[in-house]
Amino acid sequence: MSDLNKAMLIGNIGKDPEIRMTQSNKPVANVVLATSEVWTDPSGQKKERTEWHDLVFFDRKAEIIEQYAFKGQQLYVEGTIRTRSWDGNDGQKKYRTEINVSQFLFLGSKDQGTPGGQAQPEHQSDTAVPFKA
Repeated sequence: MSDLNKAMLIGNIGKDPEIRMTQSNKPVANVVLATSEVWTDPSGQKKERTEWHDLVFFDRKAEIIEQYAFKGQQLYVEGTIRTRSWDGNDGQKKYRTEINVSQFLFLGSKDQGTPGGQAQPEHQSDTAVPFKA
């Protein structure tokens, strides 16, 4: 049996996407996604835990996320888990675990609205089914 590295998440975008260009002039977008778990502890208290996930979108997916995604929007993503490392300014090794997104789907109805209060734009080809590049 071969290995499997796949993450599947549904959550809410924590802040508007940040986009930059690589040295080879290709777009990369970074998005923070919050997933929450709610349960009741043995004493009857309602508890909630939120996990924050760093998502990375490349090329056309980055352009679509930049154009249509916004803070608070619900999003479904699939991708691979990657951990990268670098030496920080303080000389310490730094690590960051990210989801490199291969497919995504905007969730919620079009009348949910956008930051400006307008309905989400028609974008059937990329939002009606998971987006694959």
